[in-house]
Amino acid sequence: MISSLRGQVQHVGLDHAVVEVGGVGFAVQATPTTLASLRRGEEAQLATTLVVREDSLTLFGFADAEARELFTLLQTVSGIGPRIALATLAVLEPDKLRHALAEGNITVLTQVPGIGKKGAERLIIELRDKVGQLPSAAAPAQHSQTRDHVVEALLGLGFPAKAAESTVDAVLADNPDQSTAAVLRRALSTLGRK
Repeated sequence: MISSLRGQVQHVGLDHAVVEVGGVGFAVQATPTTLASLRRGEEAQLATTLVVREDSLTLFGFADAEARELFTLLQTVSGIGPRIALATLAVLEPDKLRHALAEGNITVLTQVPGIGKKGAERLIIELRDKVGQLPSAAAPAQHSQTRDHVVEALLGLGFPAKAAESTVDAVLADNPDQSTAAVLRRALSTLGRK
């Protein structure tokens, strides 16, 4: 299996790019977002997966390994092939897709061309538990950033550093996916009771 490519971008089309590696040009199908990040004549590195069919070998490329893992996972669902999996990642960023599956949000999933209500329900049933097992690159950074912003706001309001930090940590431990505003409200509510 070809799991990554690094080479000079020879061509960028509407649905694919050609990356030259060691004198061989590889046609790589990719999402518009990934293609937009590529520049002709510049070196690029893509996480890839090779899909083998009776009549074709198709290489799909992604900006990172997380998107590639989601692409592979989507295809484990009956009725979802590589084209619909790629369309899903074109419409939904990996984190948005994870949240839609975890929360059972059919409305978000049906925004993808080729996925109707029944397809969305099948995706949710089969992948809800699996998406939590994939590593998310953005989650730890976002959690840390939210914590820092809220602690800084509490210090600015005159709360002691130790109390601010421990309260924010407790609020985030309950639900790490809260917005900064929600964490701040809960932290203020908790500190107001002390």
